[in-house]
Amino acid sequence: MLVPIFTLKLNHKINPRMVAIGKYDGIHPCLTAATQAGKVFIHNPHTRGQRPAAHRLSQSTQDSDISLLNINQAVSCLTAGTLGPNTTGHTLLVGSQTNLLAYDVHDNTDVFYKEVTDGANAIVLGKLGDIQSTLAIIGGNCALQGFDYEGNDQFWTVTGDNVRSLVLCDFTADGKNELLVGSDDFDIRVFKEDELVSEIAENETVTSLCHMHGSRFGYALANGTVGVYDRTARYWRIKSKNHAMSIHAFDLNADGVVELITGWSNGKIDARSDRTGEVIFKDNFSSSVAGVVEGDYRMDGQIQLICTSVEGEVRGYLPASKDMKGNLMDASVEQDLIRELSQRKQNLMLELRNYEDNSKALPGVSEGEFKMGVIPANTQLQTALSVRRATEIQRAHIELNISTPNETIIRAVLIFAEGIFEGESHVVHPCAQNLSGCVRVPIIPPKDIPVDLHIKAFVGGKTSTQFHVFEITRQLPRFSMYDLSVDSSATEPTGKVTFNINDRPQRVVMWLNQNFLLPEGIDSPDITFTALREGGLLRINMQHSGEITLRTDDIDLAGDLVQSLASFLAIEDLQAEADFPVYFKELRTTLTEVDDFHSVHQKLTAAMADHSNYVRNMLVQAEDARLMGDWRNMKKRYIELYDLNRDLINEYKIRSNNHNALLARLKSVNQAIQRAGRLRVGKPKTQVITACRDAIKNNNINALFKIMRAGTTSS
Repeated sequence: MLVPIFTLKLNHKINPRMVAIGKYDGIHPCLTAATQAGKVFIHNPHTRGQRPAAHRLSQSTQDSDISLLNINQAVSCLTAGTLGPNTTGHTLLVGSQTNLLAYDVHDNTDVFYKEVTDGANAIVLGKLGDIQSTLAIIGGNCALQGFDYEGNDQFWTVTGDNVRSLVLCDFTADGKNELLVGSDDFDIRVFKEDELVSEIAENETVTSLCHMHGSRFGYALANGTVGVYDRTARYWRIKSKNHAMSIHAFDLNADGVVELITGWSNGKIDARSDRTGEVIFKDNFSSSVAGVVEGDYRMDGQIQLICTSVEGEVRGYLPASKDMKGNLMDASVEQDLIRELSQRKQNLMLELRNYEDNSKALPGVSEGEFKMGVIPANTQLQTALSVRRATEIQRAHIELNISTPNETIIRAVLIFAEGIFEGESHVVHPCAQNLSGCVRVPIIPPKDIPVDLHIKAFVGGKTSTQFHVFEITRQLPRFSMYDLSVDSSATEPTGKVTFNINDRPQRVVMWLNQNFLLPEGIDSPDITFTALREGGLLRINMQHSGEITLRTDDIDLAGDLVQSLASFLAIEDLQAEADFPVYFKELRTTLTEVDDFHSVHQKLTAAMADHSNYVRNMLVQAEDARLMGDWRNMKKRYIELYDLNRDLINEYKIRSNNHNALLARLKSVNQAIQRAGRLRVGKPKTQVITACRDAIKNNNINALFKIMRAGTTSS
């Protein structure tokens, strides 16, 4: 059994997912974590008594080994590593909702302190693509931003939603790092610098990502799921009722391959094989895990796995020795495994006995034949998908029809599907009076993503007590919630996107059949759908010249269609012209509101600065009056101070509400840039995003809309 080689009890609480190890003097590893009241603590047991308090750094009164870095804001992310080209020690990077601080702990100085309007929810440090400098990359309000050692903005792009996790990984195996981004819209996006090269759809917010080796990476979701991908292929995943607070790659069993180490909200730590997800080690804290990192904390040349809890408990584990390899668990865990295998053996024996009983009943056809579960040889499971429009009693949905071709009945159906059913599974169990050979299941996909439906059905005779389990997998097309029947009263869409392709209409028809639920015999790319979720029409037209026009008022749908078609036809670069009058009108209003909120923010900041000066003056006057025994004037000044303090608190509330409203508008602007980019593919997409950002920087709103429409900066 693997036991900790050291345990520390620090007198500071630790914020979840905000733990790092940094060698700030280039030699000694220091545990660094965000703690309460806008502070970061740095635990350095190696150089006791050699740290004078200076600038932001002060000595902890509770622990002589801990220095406190005062940020004066709620910390939202932190990391440590080599940022500058000629620095001996690591740089500490601390992000908040308004700023990014790069701090030289050894010299007690700011490297840079940058205002970041989109906030910093996640941070990663390293090389990205062909960019020469090491970057501190932050993810915030639908935006990604990378700063070099001098605080210069070297990288910027937009993403689909608020960023929750970041990791650098050589995803494409070209020897250069790509940026993996996990966000609130359940997607893992892969950026090759500012070009989006891959998207992986999950079914919950992606809270953590970690690089394992090569193109393999681990991930954790907000619903308690953890797993491993190699590029876009998922190796395994497990789901827990607890939340994964931190994941880390570490070779704990000394077999030369890293395991996925997970720290859970119930205090459990486990290590799982990167190939199978099998647990090879586990331990428990008394409180939730805050973070998992690694470092040579004992300075003995051996790297330890270091786990921390939110209460400040720290444990270090050494990788297993060769004689312990494969035996990291204690005996009780092995006993649990033996019990589980014994239970599985009993279940298999019972299943075998049922098969034997069935085979005895086969030679003679008797009344009890169906009871024994014997079914005709031609029995098979048939499935069909069809689009159903909304009625007075039911929402619009896809109907999954499961049936058998003979007199057998379906006793129960179990369907597994990611992101469609709560808990990812759905059971249909008809009552005994309604048993038949057909079961209809309504399915309502929340988003336009392809979904595999894994279906298990219990099939038998009407009087059967034993049933055969049929398994079948059916894919739900990506754009399944679009119906061919069109309401004559529906208004024509005003939004459209137009682009040219060098391909035959038959290839577009193939794409339509693969991505929509269409009846047989559709042989033209000119087609009209009704969107069942939001209503409204979708028209697709293709000219003989190869010009395709997509007409819809939903810019997100237009972007999804462009990306899907380009992927199907293997188009690397695609320029497009677009116009979405309704959406662009809303965006223009949003941009005006951004200017208004900025103006209010500046006025409130100036007013608060003035009031702060008044407070200082009144406090001096009140104290002067007290020392001189002028009680009447002292009382008057303190009453004025009380009123001024109340005004300051009210102004702060107004400023806070104004800031939150401004963030919401900035998120809308970033999403608009991303949506305009998704109407193009490859280089034209990157050019549009860059040009849109430049137009916003220069406050040139007319140029912004021109770029969004034409996809180019030319006049």
